[in-house]
Amino acid sequence: MALTADEEVKVRQIIAAYNNGKRLNELPIADGSNPFGFITEVLDSDGESKQAGLAAMLPYVEEQCSYGGELDLSVSSSVLTRTGNVTLHKTLPIQSKMRGCLLSDNGTVIEYLNPNNWRAHKLDGSNGMVMVEIPDHWRRFYTNGNKRGVRISEYPLPGYHFVKKCYISAYEATVQRSTGKLASVVNTSADYRGGNNQADWDALPKTQLGKPATYMSRTAFRNAARKRGTTTEWNCMDYNAYITLAWLYYIEYGNLNCQLAFNAQKDSNGYAQGGLGNGVTTWDGTKWNNFSGYYPIIPCGTSDELGNASGEVAYTLEKAEGENSKVFTVPRYRGIENPFGHVWKWTDGMNMEVKTDANGGTSKVFVAIDPANYNDSNYNGYTLRGLAARQEGYTKEMIFGEHGDLIASLVGGGSTTYWCDYYYTYKNENRMQGVLFGGYTYRGVLAGFGYAHTANAPSAANAHVGSRLCFIPKA
Repeated sequence: MALTADEEVKVRQIIAAYNNGKRLNELPIADGSNPFGFITEVLDSDGESKQAGLAAMLPYVEEQCSYGGELDLSVSSSVLTRTGNVTLHKTLPIQSKMRGCLLSDNGTVIEYLNPNNWRAHKLDGSNGMVMVEIPDHWRRFYTNGNKRGVRISEYPLPGYHFVKKCYISAYEATVQRSTGKLASVVNTSADYRGGNNQADWDALPKTQLGKPATYMSRTAFRNAARKRGTTTEWNCMDYNAYITLAWLYYIEYGNLNCQLAFNAQKDSNGYAQGGLGNGVTTWDGTKWNNFSGYYPIIPCGTSDELGNASGEVAYTLEKAEGENSKVFTVPRYRGIENPFGHVWKWTDGMNMEVKTDANGGTSKVFVAIDPANYNDSNYNGYTLRGLAARQEGYTKEMIFGEHGDLIASLVGGGSTTYWCDYYYTYKNENRMQGVLFGGYTYRGVLAGFGYAHTANAPSAANAHVGSRLCFIPKA
């Protein structure tokens, strides 16, 4: 059938359009354009093509593809209002990807551990470090009047920052004594003796075999971690990794009080409820001192029967109080044992510049993103995140900001209100101070993810202060 003249013109136009067409990756970049002016093609429920303003669709996309929590500074409740997709609060797609693994010194996963019970694996260090993989995701912190909020997503939503995958030690770190390397292992040999390497305690109830290492400065912990490789990817507990872990917990449980009683059951909405219990925080300080001089009491791997899960495991310390034993409850969050309590954890990547009242009266919080810049003498490569509180007390407000910083900016809360955790600092010298997180064996209700101690210079070392091991991939 011959084409009419009009039909032939249309066919030629179709051919020309096809020949002159461009692939999507050949189109000009819209960077710098006003997104409120963008229009895209959409299909309605009947399959009909229509146009829609891109900006009008973005809030809907965020509501469907993110989940998080929001707190109101004007109320004292520690409960977060769950925001975003309610289904995601039930399935927890990001938290559910946290999993235990054995990691080689070059950062390669050797094997992932049985999610239900790790004890079938060789965790003594001969086959890699026992770590928990934190998946990459996207995150946004925001402030809206008295509201402070956080959202996380599996997708790169507008305004969200990328949080790259990292690895946090399953256990509080020890040291391989023959090499000086910081380690995350279950090993009761003398080569991995914890504490301050007290060999004469090996046959005593207070033995440090199998326990985390303490009585080391932040500098010493950093140096021991870096011995695992030739780059700055291996670190002691990393501040940026720590706040990532804390916010994953806060979002999952919808509550800032992590010492609420543990409850394995979901609530009527299908959400996680409760907390991780008191943790190893409730022993009398004098009794602990009499027993081991404040050195560690909980062996690494005590809660490994829980695998990748969260929960509590009872541990009995023999002859803890003379002839009497003492039972402790060891918490675990998705494979990470003692995320708070037992011993303080030195944390790297945050330096506080403290000036006395006579010299300006400020406590400035500086944070570095690149571990290559971590140091104990200056703030090069660090960014000012805000001003910390000058007094100690229960935290009422955190610096928060666009990174979710967990350093108190205002105290005046309580053990069950606002952030529920304590803040301790020191302001009587002009100096740099580091940060310890979590608390220790006799800090009780003061302890938790948000419990921060910023009174020590990075050179300080104490029997009740340890750290963790982290691997922060460059790519």
